[in-house]
Amino acid sequence: MKIKARSVSGHPAGPYRAVYSQKELVAWLHPGVDTLDKMFEYAAKRFPKRDCLGTREVLSEEDERQPNGKIFKKVILGNYDWLSYEEAYQAAKCFGSGLAALNQKPHCNIAIFCETRAEWIVTAQACFMYNFPLVTLYATLGPVAIAHGLNETEVTHIITSKDLLQSRLKVTAYLLTLITCTLFNKYIIVVDSKPTSWPDIPKGIMVYNMDTVKEMGSRPDNSECLSRPETSDIAVIMYTSGSTGIPKGVMISHGNLIAGITGMAERIPNLNETDTYIGYLPLAHVLELSAELVSISHGCRIGYSSPQTLADQSTKIKKGSKGDTSVLKPTLMAAVPEIMDRIYKNVMTKVEEMSKFQRTLFVLAYNYKMEQISKGYSTPLCDRLVFKRVRALLGGKTRVLLSGGAPLSAATQRFMNICMCCPVGQGYGLTETCGAGTISEFWDYSTGRVGAPLVCSEITLKDWEEGGYYSTDKPNPRGEILIGGPNVTMGYYKSKGKIQDDFFVDKNGQRWFCTGDIGEFHPDGCLKIIDRKKDLVKLQAGEYVSLGKVEAVLKNCPLIDNICAYANSDQSYVISFVVPNHKQLMALAEQMQIKDSWEELCNNSQMEEVVLRIITEAAITAKLERFEIPKKIRLSAEPWTPETGLVTDAFKLKRKELKTHYQEDIERMYGGK
Repeated sequence: MKIKARSVSGHPAGPYRAVYSQKELVAWLHPGVDTLDKMFEYAAKRFPKRDCLGTREVLSEEDERQPNGKIFKKVILGNYDWLSYEEAYQAAKCFGSGLAALNQKPHCNIAIFCETRAEWIVTAQACFMYNFPLVTLYATLGPVAIAHGLNETEVTHIITSKDLLQSRLKVTAYLLTLITCTLFNKYIIVVDSKPTSWPDIPKGIMVYNMDTVKEMGSRPDNSECLSRPETSDIAVIMYTSGSTGIPKGVMISHGNLIAGITGMAERIPNLNETDTYIGYLPLAHVLELSAELVSISHGCRIGYSSPQTLADQSTKIKKGSKGDTSVLKPTLMAAVPEIMDRIYKNVMTKVEEMSKFQRTLFVLAYNYKMEQISKGYSTPLCDRLVFKRVRALLGGKTRVLLSGGAPLSAATQRFMNICMCCPVGQGYGLTETCGAGTISEFWDYSTGRVGAPLVCSEITLKDWEEGGYYSTDKPNPRGEILIGGPNVTMGYYKSKGKIQDDFFVDKNGQRWFCTGDIGEFHPDGCLKIIDRKKDLVKLQAGEYVSLGKVEAVLKNCPLIDNICAYANSDQSYVISFVVPNHKQLMALAEQMQIKDSWEELCNNSQMEEVVLRIITEAAITAKLERFEIPKKIRLSAEPWTPETGLVTDAFKLKRKELKTHYQEDIERMYGGK
């Protein structure tokens, strides 16, 4: 057994540090490069002519009517056009200077409300250079959350896209009038080159295209001197995806992000300028922003994508044309478990449809490779003959997959390791820790664990009496996870009182964050997430149910695309809301000779009973306790997407919103109606 982390105090509670940082935590990648502007300057000087940021040209776009009458936009995309590191650096410098010419001042907040694209990173780098704290807002946040973020940060400049400005024009214009800095003009900078005029924008709001602002910044009379940030200056105010309540603005300093990406980079084997990263997750999420900053710090190229154009089969890609992974062929990729679960279920459904011979061959190869991996051996013949087509789904060259944002099921992790022919590193971190906490070693094929602490952070386990978790527990110490280190952020913007109690500074001056997650340390120093304080519900008879545990187990059922477990403390059983897998449910209906529409099937009580029976069998097989197994369910015809407001952009469940959405069903299932 290889030891990956140890308790520096010798006590089972910790703090635990990686074996490479027992004496001191690591806070930066390169000597003297302690702010994000210095990091980009370092990369631009070291890799000036190498590709940096890539975007595919839209060759054609058309509307395609679906069998159900809905119209989907389909696109044919060309090759990637690239900005070199030198060009990206100059673009950021000119844009920052142009923003300064439009009255944006150092230490004054500026907001970005935009999709993941090259212009997002150019904007971010411009803000880092000129010391403009960047307020990040999700493109899928609702108007109330956006209004809250803009009002709280008092921004006068917003960077957005044509699509978001047009689709939310009234909302955006309304929000801008709410900004409390009424003494100044308001500016919207649109990252697209066209259109160049916006007649419908209210008076007092000036709209510029990004190219125009860059041109302004390139003029000698506007070439504003850089306002160099300090390590302790705020780089980003990141509004959390917020699985509960109003989003909070996490204040992230330059030093925090530098430390976080230093820890992440150390865990990725042989990271260098020959790597290609595909960027498609929301850049307003700390996982994606950190992954892209890690890539830039090592001279990698970043090709931009979206969930709708990622693969050949993606919803926006015209049949017969290529998705982004096929063209870019990335070597590095980050993904939330929801996306990996989808790939896993789609491939396994195709396996079920194979001939008996093909299916037997696949299963034999799968089991053989699983056994060889556990012994530390590779399987080049199996990879070439059996798994090559599955691997091609992500372009065929992926060598590292990083999973974050939520726990990854053991079945999905095993599948990705075997069929994608590359290791999956499961990470654990929060916005409050710059996404940095732990990442599993890429040669560690054990499942269900998130690895050892990164070299930038340390972890302590705090006893939680109510939940029955103690650092003295056997065989492994357990407790609430507290993360400390230079990656722990500066707190919540304009928040006081109890909400700030999650942060504290110890006697040595180190900042810590109380995560609310429950973990246990294994003898090799790896952490396993086993519970969450907020997900624990005490039933009427006194049993504690971990809703997250129930969901993680049942999501492995092929019939389930998504599930939210729910329990009331004054009730004796768990209920669940279920988004069924379309293909599986339709096949089940056919077996039962039910010819209803999709919506009718999801409202069919007979179908509900059969699905509940299948779920119960899956729960028993997975050894859930009797009181953990849902007694009643509600099928949902509509998938839960960030647009519905029922999940975050990282596809985490928004329990409060789900409870409100299904309130009538909750009352019915608990006998109220």
